[in-house]
Amino acid sequence: MMTVDFAREWQDWKTQRETDLAEPYGWLALVSLDWLEDAPREYAGLPGRWWQDADAAYVDPSGGELVHDGEPITAVRRFELVNSGAGTRVTAGDLEVEIARRSGYLIRVHDPKAPVLGAFHGVPSYEPDPEWVVTARFEPFDSPRPTTVGAVVEGLSHVYTAPGLVRFTLGGEEHTLTAFNGKNGGLSILFTDATSGVTTYAANRSLPVATPSADGTVTLDFNRAVNLPCAFTDFATCPLPPEGNRLPFAVEAGEKVPYERG
Repeated sequence: MMTVDFAREWQDWKTQRETDLAEPYGWLALVSLDWLEDAPREYAGLPGRWWQDADAAYVDPSGGELVHDGEPITAVRRFELVNSGAGTRVTAGDLEVEIARRSGYLIRVHDPKAPVLGAFHGVPSYEPDPEWVVTARFEPFDSPRPTTVGAVVEGLSHVYTAPGLVRFTLGGEEHTLTAFNGKNGGLSILFTDATSGVTTYAANRSLPVATPSADGTVTLDFNRAVNLPCAFTDFATCPLPPEGNRLPFAVEAGEKVPYERG
């Protein structure tokens, strides 16, 4: 039975989620993705020349106005980043140029005047249902396992750290999902299910999970299963779920296929 508090908490979460998506330099503001080359070159609409080698990305401002961490870039700047990790951003006027390492290095331009951002009017979702709040148990591996997964970009892969499995029972059947470390603590579970490619985005959804309690108990609230950036934009390199993370039933909870993909 859904209580007023449950519905209100979910609606507050959804409102904040959509506010975050609508940030002027967020994922919906992406307008391009380019893989850097070994030789310096210019990119349309951007100052400077950009390139990479086996270890790092580089930019030569070449007289253009570029800023990193609040400081103007006046000479060649080197950026060595963690593969599949966080990127860094260089400001070019009203634009932000994200540099990231996904095997090789790429640059993505965030423009607050991006058409997708301007047209954004929320994310379609299933109505909240307490039946999709499931108690599970986290089972840590003896040591965290580096896990390679595919990506929505053909030929690309990501490597993440899997600290363990999450095990739960639903409809009398036991299921297990590999969990990754969450970006802001806790766990993150990438999964697909029988709705994937039908009412929900085909490649994946992500379920954030709070840090397990002392006895390993975790709560899986599928009402808060969200789309990854690739569901909204072609300029994302999102990971695919690890092997085994396809649920054999329809998770009719959480976010659906975005309007932008309808």
